[in-house]
Amino acid sequence: MNIVILGAPASGKGTQSELLTKRYGLYYLQTGDLSRKLAEKNERLKEIVNSGKLIPQEEMTLYVLDFLKDEKIDLNNILFEGFPRFVSQYEALENFLKIKNSTINLTISIDVSKEEAITRMSARRICTVCKKVYNLITNPPPKDEECGCGGKLVQREDDSPKSIEVRFDYYEKNTKVLIEYLEKREKLVHVNGERPIEEIFNDIVNILDKINGKNNNQN
Repeated sequence: MNIVILGAPASGKGTQSELLTKRYGLYYLQTGDLSRKLAEKNERLKEIVNSGKLIPQEEMTLYVLDFLKDEKIDLNNILFEGFPRFVSQYEALENFLKIKNSTINLTISIDVSKEEAITRMSARRICTVCKKVYNLITNPPPKDEECGCGGKLVQREDDSPKSIEVRFDYYEKNTKVLIEYLEKREKLVHVNGERPIEEIFNDIVNILDKINGKNNNQN
């Protein structure tokens, strides 16, 4: 089963993706992490990522498809988080998987307001040692500004309020076309992301279990 998780910054898509990955044994392809790793080796990409903008869509598509080829991942068992964001990326991924006798089974959009996103992300901290992510409001660390491993917690450059607003607006503007495209094809399910984590997770699990049941019946 291949799933795409869409969501604006601070929608909770990362948390839900981690939970779903564990439950279904999926490979977790987090394109936010991939973008930051690419940015470490490229000043141009670093400037783009730190400003809250996206790596150009065609360029990012090539990075993702190359990653899928090079890593020799099971192409029937992936959770894509943050990619695709554009119709061109979706179609490129769909065509790539089709050649490999696979498909995208479902795309889930976790929806939150801009105000909620800014509140959440302004409180996000990341460990400088183990890279664990905390939220001072919803998932606080054991000690103030200190990770459980003892590492120092810092705010990422792209988690500043100004950067968050840019990222949210950029996401809405550029992903709207993809969302409308998927809705017409009945390939998208919306989930309210402004609820407790467990409640959102249970909703998504129910959706995916129904799809798994249909697929098993067809097989």
